[in-house]
Amino acid sequence: MNPLLEIKFRIPFDQIQASDVGPAIDQLLEEAHQRLDATIASERPLQALDTMTEKLDYAMSVIRHLESVATTPDLRAAFNAVQPKVSAFYSSLPLNEALWKSIQRYAATAEAAALTGTMKRYLTKTIDAFKRAGAELDPAGKTRLKEIDVALAEITTKFSENVLDSTNAWDTVIAAEAKLAGLPPSAIAAARASAESKGREGWRFTLQAPSYMAVMTYLDDESLRREMWHAYNLRAASGEHDNRPLIAKILELRKEKARLLGFKDFADLVLDDRMAHTGDRAQQFIADLRQKTEKRFREENQELEAFANRKVQPWDVGYWAEKQRAALYDFDEEALRPYFPLDRVVAGMFEIFGKVLGIRVAQEPGVPAWDAEVRCYSIHDAATNRYMGSFYADWYPRENKRGGAWMDTLITGNPQKEEPHLGLICGNLTPPLDGKPALLTHREVETIFHEFGHLLHHLLSRVEVRSLSGTSVAWDFVELPSQIMENWCWERESLDLFARHYESGSTIPDDLFQKMRRAKTFRAANAQMRQLGFGFVDLALHREWDGKTDVLKYSRDILANFAPAPLPENYAMIAGFTHLFASPVAYGAGYYSYKWAEVLDADAFTRFREEGVFSEKVGREYREKILSKGDSEDPAVLYRSFMGRDPDPEALLRRAGLLA
Repeated sequence: MNPLLEIKFRIPFDQIQASDVGPAIDQLLEEAHQRLDATIASERPLQALDTMTEKLDYAMSVIRHLESVATTPDLRAAFNAVQPKVSAFYSSLPLNEALWKSIQRYAATAEAAALTGTMKRYLTKTIDAFKRAGAELDPAGKTRLKEIDVALAEITTKFSENVLDSTNAWDTVIAAEAKLAGLPPSAIAAARASAESKGREGWRFTLQAPSYMAVMTYLDDESLRREMWHAYNLRAASGEHDNRPLIAKILELRKEKARLLGFKDFADLVLDDRMAHTGDRAQQFIADLRQKTEKRFREENQELEAFANRKVQPWDVGYWAEKQRAALYDFDEEALRPYFPLDRVVAGMFEIFGKVLGIRVAQEPGVPAWDAEVRCYSIHDAATNRYMGSFYADWYPRENKRGGAWMDTLITGNPQKEEPHLGLICGNLTPPLDGKPALLTHREVETIFHEFGHLLHHLLSRVEVRSLSGTSVAWDFVELPSQIMENWCWERESLDLFARHYESGSTIPDDLFQKMRRAKTFRAANAQMRQLGFGFVDLALHREWDGKTDVLKYSRDILANFAPAPLPENYAMIAGFTHLFASPVAYGAGYYSYKWAEVLDADAFTRFREEGVFSEKVGREYREKILSKGDSEDPAVLYRSFMGRDPDPEALLRRAGLLA
């Protein structure tokens, strides 16, 4: 039997083949059409709508995930073949006149008027979402909207593939050991292992994060830093993997879609049901942060050039900043690596949030996965032993796996029926080398905690409506549960639970911890301006770009205002910006949400800091009032229920040391 046809909590990843994809999706689409007819005929179409596409959702989640972590030419081809028709089906739902009328009829009943709580919100959001998706368009408008959605699905998939392929297409092998000067032993060992994996002599460097970041931060050889910086920032900007025309087409289609639906621009369309609500408000938010950050940003860059005693180029910034940090704080990031063996970090993270949130996490052996290094874990409620769900963890980079770190859902359970959730967490972290465990940077540790926060938002959800469960919240709220987790990576009490030397088992020495804390806000204005730059270019592209100006030049000219060093004319970072262009919506017109949620997380963590980083009382309230609630209430209401007030906008600046 085709392993994609039925929802199986123990997903048979070891049985799924590329040849299963087409037949399974064809059959599931046929079944979905039958369930659509039944939903239209139902007296309670709202309830039926929530589970109508469950099997199709499941199959596409599994296929999409495999294409991200274990891609092959056959799987990619199969995925690309089914995606347009699946996208067309989903896009057709709010445009289905009979379904829309069925929902409107139900909304007019006494039963609908009597709805309260989650179901009342579900009805309101469903009606709003249908209108925003074109339910009230005329037939010609609906036809065009379907065409746009299918085209966006195809083009954004191609954008993502181009980034992966262009990343994998570049490497360099260094033959002379002397050219490795400055690199820490961990990076040298990784480069040697990478070369050996390809049957080559010397030291191999790639554009994958652990390799690239080590070179940009530590390598003395400026020529190689320059070469890699250009390679990374020119990914997917020319040749067979050229994303430039795709970006223009994506922006054009998004703009047309927004206008078709009666919105001024794509930002106003996608932000309509988010906390910011409009593109204007999002732009005002990041403009205010920029104004409060810019003075210190300029000062930091003047200080860096004075320290380097030279004009700093883009490929010099990370290198000289690391040397300046070491000089100012006597702090070397690499000195922390021995204290962050991956297994201990993960176990400590489970222990911390076991205490704080009242959960128990345990590894599940023998669960089939897509790679031998993948692990599976279960989560239970510590007090009742109730099984909440399971998740997979895939930590290391591979050439058949896309870059970055992310969390995703595979199955959304129903707490009323005691059905568990299933999710996953992926990273591209430093792998084990030379018989040593995987020893992580502190930033990689923060990444694990961040993605685990997203995962807990999914796994601890107690919302009975699938489309309002877990991480299905406004995108400028969704980063709160992830970003707040990073705070525990900076507290002595929590670090002592997991930051242990991989050989001696000792905790981080106090002098090293103090150096790390003092260095925390080093170049904080630059870090903030970098994120604000991405937010500015995102909103500008989706609100102000005229469609005629070269998109790379337009983007470069904006980003230059947020860069610590002059950008070359051919700077093409935007061509590899998967956050904005790797799916029909993604973070398009929503990149500001990282900073929006960072204000929330900086403020919300003050409760833990004041009442105890291991406070079970605060943790229980956070779990009950934020994590378990999904989108069952307005996020502003959820935030106030936890904090007792609206967010303090100064909290982020205070934490970053940028409050004048």
